[in-house]
Amino acid sequence: MNVVSSQWSVVRKSIIGFALSAMLFALCFPVSAQQPAGKVPRIGFLSNAFQFADAARYEAFRQGLRELGYVEGKNIVVEYRSSEGKSDRLPALAAELKRLKVDVIVTGGPSVTRAARETTSTIPIVMTQDPDPVGSGFVTSLARPGGNITGLSNLVSDLSGKRLELLREIVPKLSRVAVLGTSTTPGNAQQLKETELVSSALGVKPQYLDVLGPEDIETAFRAAGKEHADAVLVLAGSVFNSNRKQIADLAIKRRLPAIYNSPEYVDDGGLMSYGASINDLYRRTATYVDKILKGAKPADLPVEQPKKFELVINLKTAKQIGLTIPPNVLARADRVIR
Repeated sequence: MNVVSSQWSVVRKSIIGFALSAMLFALCFPVSAQQPAGKVPRIGFLSNAFQFADAARYEAFRQGLRELGYVEGKNIVVEYRSSEGKSDRLPALAAELKRLKVDVIVTGGPSVTRAARETTSTIPIVMTQDPDPVGSGFVTSLARPGGNITGLSNLVSDLSGKRLELLREIVPKLSRVAVLGTSTTPGNAQQLKETELVSSALGVKPQYLDVLGPEDIETAFRAAGKEHADAVLVLAGSVFNSNRKQIADLAIKRRLPAIYNSPEYVDDGGLMSYGASINDLYRRTATYVDKILKGAKPADLPVEQPKKFELVINLKTAKQIGLTIPPNVLARADRVIR
């Protein structure tokens, strides 16, 4: 009897030890990154900007994936494709991702989302940022997208007026502002409308300059100088994002205070930016990818709006153009480059 009890004790200890080992092994792998055995999910990341211009955004997306337990090249594959600023290449690149049978397509901007939508109605599409997803026709509503597209909105149109107010604070005698936009960019009309409403309330006259390509940038600044603009407001658009350094340099050369939608411009020498944290939006995009890989449908995932906004000021640039930033504006800055 004692022999049997001893043998059972050994067996019981073995069973407990095996169970504990199995639990420890399972804990080594985050639940959010678990996939069916043998299947490594493949993500398509499509952008219209030059890859060097989107480097920080790519890294923010990778960070979001890592936080969820995904390791690129091990338990997830990301296929990066960029049109390098040539929008006419987007349909072919979207078709290439479709042929690769990616599980999800992540899109870096409204023109990219449109190209992806026209390519597939079945592969889930996740927007990293869009100024007006409903107006662009990508989703039925923010709460109920209703199709194969979901993601994040950057509310650019609602913020362009705030940027003009900030310009007025740092240039008290502001009377004319050059507004650089791209008429073919989705959301441009909404941004311009908001700017015109606020400029009217402030008694500021806007001078809209349509920049369709890189070759139009210098022409726009010449036109701004000819009309004696006091400052420059740059709307969102891939043309501007891909040519940030040139725009910042031209504004400095003409001693024009300029405000942008992204801190990347300020890092490249721009004076000031205010808007949703684009890197935060890209990081949060990973949560949508994770949910879809785990079985969620885009139609059931509400479009999220920005949670983090940033005011960034470059005092080096302010000094170059002979501008003093008021202390009350500096006090509100999330980051100051000195």
